[in-house]
Amino acid sequence: MKLLLIGGGGREHALAWKLARDKARPTLFCAPGNAGTAALGTNVAIQAEDMDGLLDWARRERPELTVVGPEAPLCAGLADRFQAEGFRVFGPNQAAAQLEGSKVFSKDVLLAAGVPSAQSASFDDAAKALAYVRSASLPLVVKADGLAAGKGVLICTTREQAEDAIRQILVSRAFGPAGRKVLVEEFIEGEEVSVLAMVDGTRAVLLPSAQDHKRIFDGDQGPNTGGMGAYSPAPMESPAFRKLVQTLVFDPTLKELGRRGIRYQGVLYAGLMMTKSGPQVLEFNCRFGDPETQAILPRLTGDLIPAMEACIDGGLTPELVACRPEPCVCVVMAAGGYPGNYRKGDVIEGLDAAAAMQKTEVFHAGTRLDKGRVVTAGGRVLGVTALGSNLAGTAASAYQAVSAISFSGAQYRRDIAARGLKRK
Repeated sequence: MKLLLIGGGGREHALAWKLARDKARPTLFCAPGNAGTAALGTNVAIQAEDMDGLLDWARRERPELTVVGPEAPLCAGLADRFQAEGFRVFGPNQAAAQLEGSKVFSKDVLLAAGVPSAQSASFDDAAKALAYVRSASLPLVVKADGLAAGKGVLICTTREQAEDAIRQILVSRAFGPAGRKVLVEEFIEGEEVSVLAMVDGTRAVLLPSAQDHKRIFDGDQGPNTGGMGAYSPAPMESPAFRKLVQTLVFDPTLKELGRRGIRYQGVLYAGLMMTKSGPQVLEFNCRFGDPETQAILPRLTGDLIPAMEACIDGGLTPELVACRPEPCVCVVMAAGGYPGNYRKGDVIEGLDAAAAMQKTEVFHAGTRLDKGRVVTAGGRVLGVTALGSNLAGTAASAYQAVSAISFSGAQYRRDIAARGLKRK
């Protein structure tokens, strides 16, 4: 089987790692890939957002399955274009991907479906938005409507911050087209959890839960990042929790999408806040999370391709995404300066020593090959991941592997999974 995997981050290396182990033993092509995917297949020098280039490659090479990793090409309609030419694609079409591509659309679906979420109001007029935030209760969360590379969500504890956020988005257009509209939400408190599900159009089958660590520094301090690590399962994981999320979030959302004539096929990722009154949806994403994927896929016991094909064809069952009980911990190693300005091109040492450790995988994110050596090429560089019999030992194994790796300016959090350990 010839398989095209689109993307070049840690999520894509984890997907390539899992797919390469399928019984089908697919021939993998990764566009653009990274130094890690290069060891599992062939990297193709086409960026994930280059839809014309990807489609031209597919016409020549005829992949039997295309797996889309990042959100931007999905929201731009890549799945639609591939499907129109007869290619099988794992990933939602453009209409379904609006759940991530438009926060206003997503909120409208949540309200219509009766899914719990924060109270909110949306605006495309700055004056009306400013008038609203001047009378609303604090704190507030101000969100650019569209995709903003994870930077379009601003938590505002003062009236001045909220007004400044409105002006950034709607007046200064700090986030470009993503800021044509703005969503202003009440701030809700609780513990965050990521719940991903495979979806075949009518049915969602939940994957293991995970908990991300978004802030750059220990203790959830400092600016937000794309994610500095994750572990699975999340502390609140239980059969009762999974049933609650299934019936309260996923089932009504799919029913509402169906009412609108939208068939969702692929991964649907719900970012939830566990409040005193139960779970509330913070956001939907239309793809595998990063770094949650690195902590979830090692826990799956079966092949991934049959589950993906069941999402495309229908007939998805829980058995296709069966999970082992052992926990998994992923620690992200980032470049110095991230999430601000950071260097590229620094040689990474110790990768072989870390990968040789038992039940440990090193997933590449911002890396590339330079004259046979692996060098840094992004802000989040590696996801060092371990699987073990208990959470404390698994976290210790991940950090042992981290200690074997070095590159100039490397930084990482030292408290990944600490919240889970406190709950034990």
